[in-house]
Amino acid sequence: MTPSFFTKKLLEWNKKQNNRSMPWKGEKDPYKIWLSEIILQQTRVDQGLAYYERFIKKFPTVHQLAQASEKSVFKLWEGLGYYTRCRNLHATAKFISQELKGKFPNDYESIKSLKGIGPYTASAIASFAFNLPYAVVDGNVYRVLARVFGIKTPIDSTTGKTEFVILAEKLLDKKNPGLYNQAIMDFGATVCKPALPNCKNCIFKNNCVAYRNNTVSLLPIKEKKIAVQKRYFSFLILSYKKRIAIHHQNAKGIWQGLYLFPIVETKKEKSIDTVLKQAEKELLLIPKSYELTANSETIEQRLTHQIIYARFVHLRLDRKPLENKKLLWLPKNRLTEFAFPKIIGQYLKQQLEKV
Repeated sequence: MTPSFFTKKLLEWNKKQNNRSMPWKGEKDPYKIWLSEIILQQTRVDQGLAYYERFIKKFPTVHQLAQASEKSVFKLWEGLGYYTRCRNLHATAKFISQELKGKFPNDYESIKSLKGIGPYTASAIASFAFNLPYAVVDGNVYRVLARVFGIKTPIDSTTGKTEFVILAEKLLDKKNPGLYNQAIMDFGATVCKPALPNCKNCIFKNNCVAYRNNTVSLLPIKEKKIAVQKRYFSFLILSYKKRIAIHHQNAKGIWQGLYLFPIVETKKEKSIDTVLKQAEKELLLIPKSYELTANSETIEQRLTHQIIYARFVHLRLDRKPLENKKLLWLPKNRLTEFAFPKIIGQYLKQQLEKV
């Protein structure tokens, strides 16, 4: 199949059959395109949609996002995960607002130089906002190209990434790059899906190598298996004179920039007594000055590279651990003002009255 045939067929499908609706589709404002792309990194469209709408409502322009406090930006992002995206989003908004006077860069290299923006996001912004001829290569595109052209090179290998980018550039409609890029991503999301692809009604059914060879379910290929780390957290909900202790996570890690309850991390699940002894050693508790009031079941949260096993240990204190000056003591009704990791946020929604 020639590149021109593929491109023609895809654009015909886009014109006649593509009914996928998203608020940023057809958008030309680079700020809104950038915001949608950052939100959708590692996130399903149905999950990211509400976040996009909330961000646009609260921060309609890049200047307003730049001027917002980190606390308010993280609170709006709460529950979306991958918080490095949020930090980079805020930092880049400040750079565009202050250094570029609010004007978004309009060439690929300048866009790619912004914090938190890689080749894919730069291509998306360049093509959608400025109609520049750069092909996007995301998960949907990898899947469509691997199946239709029967490519067995692993998509997570250096060779594979180069091969797919070269092919994507050959297929790109240079006159309408934004339209083409949106079409191929929509095709991968609605027809050439990861599971249960609609092969019987696919426009490439007679040309698709994977369909002819019955290898649709095997493509695309990844060569690397992600090593998953198991981590065991006991969150201490410390109550002292009707105030609850939280702290801001400044150190690098999965929850940098968020607020947490004091944590005791162990290599495997330990007894409550063992956890409390460790908390004393870490100066989170003063010996014989606290009472255990509740202890949750273990809650599991799966991240890309980690599985978190967490439980919440409720303690009433007679004395506050004065050595730990990083703790912020708040009335219970103020906890909802702060951005917590998803696992804590969900627990608070269900158990706030017990805190």
